[in-house]
Formats: sequence, C-alpha cells, structure tokens
Amino acid sequence: MYYKSYETVKPLVKKNQKKVSGPAGDAPGFTYLSNHTHALVALDTSPDLRVRDLADAIGITERAVQRILADLEAVGVLVRERVGRRNHYRIVRKSRLRHPLEQHCTVGCLLEGIGRGGR
Repeated sequence: MYYKSYETVKPLVKKNQKKVSGPAGDAPGFTYLSNHTHALVALDTSPDLRVRDLADAIGITERAVQRILADLEAVGVLVRERVGRRNHYRIVRKSRLRHPLEQHCTVGCLLEGIGRGGR
C-alpha cells in the first residue's frame, strides 16, 4: 500500500526538477502554488503518505512538512487520524481559502481545479 500510494504522488513534483523557461527565455525560480497547496494536493491523492514521502514529493525537508501539516491542522483544513502505526490525513474540503482574494473558494474547489479533486 505504501509503495503504490507513494508512486502516485511522486510524479507531481520532482526534486531537482529542471526549470522551464518562459517566453523571454528566462527561468524564474518560483511556482504558482505554495508548499501548503502542494501538501494538500499530494494528500488528496494519497492520504496515508508518511512525512518522509510527502517531503520527497514536494521537494522540501521533513521538518518543513511537519510545520506545514501543523499549520493546516491548526486552521482546521486537515484532520490527522491515527491508523495503527501510521497517520491518515483527511482534508476538510468545505474549508474556505484564507486570502481575501480567494475566500469565495473552498479547499475542495481548489483541489478540483488543479485536477486531483475527483481522484
């Protein structure tokens, strides 16, 4: 189960991925979504991911993932449930996005827009 679910998330964001050049040939070092969003997308696909696997999928450290998970839990977007020795994460899809420009949209709407919401 671990291997299969990790393999479905691994292609989302690859570590040390080559930068894609824009129309002017420059390669800006940013993505359109935050690491918090990357974590939600990965957990929407595989809610049983370990912190280590989530860090690999996003391309950040395990400690950064722990902070992100704590942030998402603190605002009620993510619910952690213990299943045996593993954690299972449930996304509260009805949660509203936090920025005033996006408050009209829910987390579920965001995940559906990205294309992973239907699973």
